[in-house]
Amino acid sequence: MLNLHISKTVVLRVGMSCEGCVGAVKRVLGKMEGVESYDVDIKEQKVTVKGNVTPDAVLQTVSKTGKKTSFWEAESTAPAVATA
Repeated sequence: MLNLHISKTVVLRVGMSCEGCVGAVKRVLGKMEGVESYDVDIKEQKVTVKGNVTPDAVLQTVSKTGKKTSFWEAESTAPAVATA
């Protein structure tokens, strides 16, 4: 059986308000199997994870911190409203 290593990028929106929040997210991602790298941006409320991971597993892992967590794309699927 071939062991294919497929690296994915998962982007989440995470409700972080302080460095403690960032630390909690970094701790759970640091322990997660398959994670190659991650970036936590408190200003953008954005967490980007790269590795041999599934989006659902990343979402569940980050959700364990107790922070409001959702897929980044889910937030931006609302239709754009044009203003004249």
